[in-house]
Amino acid sequence: MADWKSLLREALLADGTIDAHETAVLKREILADGVVDREEVEFLTSLRNSARELCPEFTAFFFEALKLHLLADGVLDAEEGELVRKIIFADGVIDDSERAFLAELKREAKSISPEFEKMSSEALA
Repeated sequence: MADWKSLLREALLADGTIDAHETAVLKREILADGVVDREEVEFLTSLRNSARELCPEFTAFFFEALKLHLLADGVLDAEEGELVRKIIFADGVIDDSERAFLAELKREAKSISPEFEKMSSEALA
C-alpha cells in the first residue's frame, strides 16, 4: 500500500497546481497541533518543488510553516542552515520571497550559528 504522503502529493499535484483551497486544507491540518515537524517541512518542500504553479497563499504558508519549524527553539543552527540551503538553492535561483524570508528569519532568531550566517550571506549576496 502506498503511504499517505505519496497519495496526498499525487492528488494535490494532479493538475500541476496548488490552489488556495488546497492550501487552506494543508494549513489547517499541518498547523492543527501547533508544531511543524521536519517531515511536514519535507512534504511541503516536495510540493513546492514539484508543482508547475503555486498560488500566493501556498507560498506564504510554506514560509510560515518553515519559519515555525526553524524558530521552534529560537536558534538557527548549522543543521537548519543546511536545510534552508537545500530548500532555497533547489532551483538555482534565489527569488525575492526567499530573500525576504531569510531576512525575516535572521531578525526573529534569538541566536544564529556561524554556519547559518555563512549560508545566509551567500544567499543574500
